[in-house]
Amino acid sequence: FYGTITGAGSYYDPTTLCRGNTYITPVNDPKYRPKRFYYTDAITDNALLFLREHAEESPDRPFFLYMAYTAAHWPMHALPEDIAKYRGRYNRGYAPVRRARFARLLQLGLIDARWRLSPRAGDWSQVRHKTWEARCMEVYAAMIDRMDRGIGRVVDELRRNGWLNNTLILFLQDNGGCAEPVGRFRPKQPYAKYKPMGPNDFQPKILPPMQTRDGRPVRVGPGVLPGPDDTYIAYGKAWANVSNTPFREYKHWVHEGGISTPLIAHWPARIRRRGKLEHQPSHLVDIMATCVHVARATYPKRYKGREIQPLEGVSLIPAFYGRPLRRRDAIYWEHEGNRAVRLGQWKLVAKGAGGPWELYDMERDRTEMHDLAAAYPEKVRELAARWRAWAQRARVKPWPWTPKAKGRPTPHGRPRKATGKRKQEGRE
Repeated sequence: FYGTITGAGSYYDPTTLCRGNTYITPVNDPKYRPKRFYYTDAITDNALLFLREHAEESPDRPFFLYMAYTAAHWPMHALPEDIAKYRGRYNRGYAPVRRARFARLLQLGLIDARWRLSPRAGDWSQVRHKTWEARCMEVYAAMIDRMDRGIGRVVDELRRNGWLNNTLILFLQDNGGCAEPVGRFRPKQPYAKYKPMGPNDFQPKILPPMQTRDGRPVRVGPGVLPGPDDTYIAYGKAWANVSNTPFREYKHWVHEGGISTPLIAHWPARIRRRGKLEHQPSHLVDIMATCVHVARATYPKRYKGREIQPLEGVSLIPAFYGRPLRRRDAIYWEHEGNRAVRLGQWKLVAKGAGGPWELYDMERDRTEMHDLAAAYPEKVRELAARWRAWAQRARVKPWPWTPKAKGRPTPHGRPRKATGKRKQEGRE
């Protein structure tokens, strides 16, 4: 294993970095010490190392590689040469980029012309720090650029070894765009003074206040241009709204803006429908079922003497051939109390563990602009009952906290108190 236990952190000095079961730092890793450490490159380089070792030690055996990039999660960290490619690309603001993306999605047939574009977040004319705001998206694009080229390097290695034709590659994102305002406010206190860290000193922090390895404070707030190792900034709600075009809401919520992500499957030996779009909905739980199917394995009922949760997903292999998935039940979601169930054309969704159910027709209105709950109360009751049964079966419930209609639970399970929103620097 090479990677981090936490799902976010500095790209120059990630916390919880591990090799095998041992915590390491970018400068004391016995196996990998590049001249310039950047976590996205480190993931790619170690994936290539794995493939080369496999080619030497057991080239006739199948392999499984899980390459979990953290890009483009905050903080907005990217290398200077990558940022330079996108300089000025977003200077016109949110609306033109969002309109262009919406038009492109329609042109490619990725969305239905019946689906209305969801409301825009952010007013560029009211943004005080336009250079800073545009830079956030430039860095975001640069982070994806670096990841994309890393994936290309892995594909090239598969091709070099003669494995590409018979390797199933699945590329997906874990959630929609993130509206969290991390690092977007001025610090409440002056930056602390730090000493340089030694080669064996671990980065203990995921979030500021924190320091770089050479002892500089990590800076936040409007005017601090993101990208370098001494910055820590998220790209914000308005750009997340652009990323999620044409859908509503963001990461955390289970409206389409929070859960709709790409899945690209590549397997030349078996997938003949090249360049085709598959409209059947699928879920992350289907990945395990697909891998079990491809490996011709049997998912066990017990492991090391203990009963384990049965598979919830279905294999995606039929969809690769243009056939219906063998799904016998609905698709379900729960994240931080936010709930949803999808059955055929219908989706039932709610904000928070105590929020009211909303009902949408996904065929006509996947952007969730017309709540039909009042018009179809029986469908609401049916889908809500299905969700409750699944929540018990999948051990989502009982809740570890008291449900509330307002506020959402924290990552530690306690509901946040409903508080007034702080005015964000740089926009209205």
